Amino acid sequence: MELSRFFEGLKVVELASVLAGPAVGMFFAELGAEVIKIENPTTGGDVTRRWKLPSEPPDAEISAYYCCVNYRKTVCSVNLKTTEGRGEVYRLIRKADIVISNYTGKDAEKLGMSYEVLSRLNPGLIYAHLTAFGEEVERPAFDVVLQAEAGYLFMSGEPGREPSKMPVALIDILAAHQLKEAILLALLRRERTGEGAYVSTSLLEAAIASLANQATNWLMAGFIPQPMGSQHPNIAPYGDIFMARDGKALVIAAGTERQFRTLCQCLGLPGLPEERRFSTNAERVKNREALNAVLSKKFLEYTREEALRVLLAEDVPVGCIRNMKEVFEQPKARAMVLEELLPGFGRTKRVKTVAFRVE
Repeated sequence: MELSRFFEGLKVVELASVLAGPAVGMFFAELGAEVIKIENPTTGGDVTRRWKLPSEPPDAEISAYYCCVNYRKTVCSVNLKTTEGRGEVYRLIRKADIVISNYTGKDAEKLGMSYEVLSRLNPGLIYAHLTAFGEEVERPAFDVVLQAEAGYLFMSGEPGREPSKMPVALIDILAAHQLKEAILLALLRRERTGEGAYVSTSLLEAAIASLANQATNWLMAGFIPQPMGSQHPNIAPYGDIFMARDGKALVIAAGTERQFRTLCQCLGLPGLPEERRFSTNAERVKNREALNAVLSKKFLEYTREEALRVLLAEDVPVGCIRNMKEVFEQPKARAMVLEELLPGFGRTKRVKTVAFRVE
């Protein structure tokens, strides 16, 4: 079966806005589900409709940001503070399989959209709830606040400079993935038992769950990660950036001793791994500045394409630092673009959120 038809017949009601919740809705829409997005007409709908770049038409109904996670959805403008509006959504929910909500607990109760209310209308319903800090904390937040609270902001950026947030709302995306996984487990259980479910995650939990080695560096070694730019606290050279002769940048990720030795061979530095200060990964991490001074001089002997050709021929992990235009010049990236004609706006584009295959 084609992935775009996998969830045909599944009905999703999206009571969520901004990025994380709508990203979950788009996942199901891409896979063939019917997704009905409820927007509040009294506030102008999803706030991201108005998050426009200066280059976008100021009078357009939607923004590029809005388009990134709102694909193949039916949008309904409904005022849930009215009896008629709630009744309209209740009719949808009686026939729905999944509801996605990012209301605070108090707002859900005021609007009559809590799990307790909706599960009585539809006992088989899977109610997926997304919060910032957990159901017990009535605290609103956007992604950058969670980047700060979960430690990302502290360890991001360059040494001696202000923290730097990640250039995408990655905590929202991570939380969306967690909520998708919870919904899929609930769907599997419902298939077996017929039971509905309440599933939830918070942006804070999703962020902490994704700290990976940075968390264990603290938990096991007492090391508080510091700002290092793109460099890796455990590996060198890894994430280190080098400028080529033509002024274009490359990043190196030599994660094994063999890869480091091969890198040195390719650059005409076969004796470098024999020096005590560069002989092991631990020594290279300790002497990273001296190592990079040697490598930087060598990279200036090559253009970016020459260095790529030499290193990739010997399987050294290396990458070009591409701007967005260069990213979408790659065939793989172009193949991930989804287009949709929207009434009153015209052709819209975004990238797939489904990046897997099932054969």
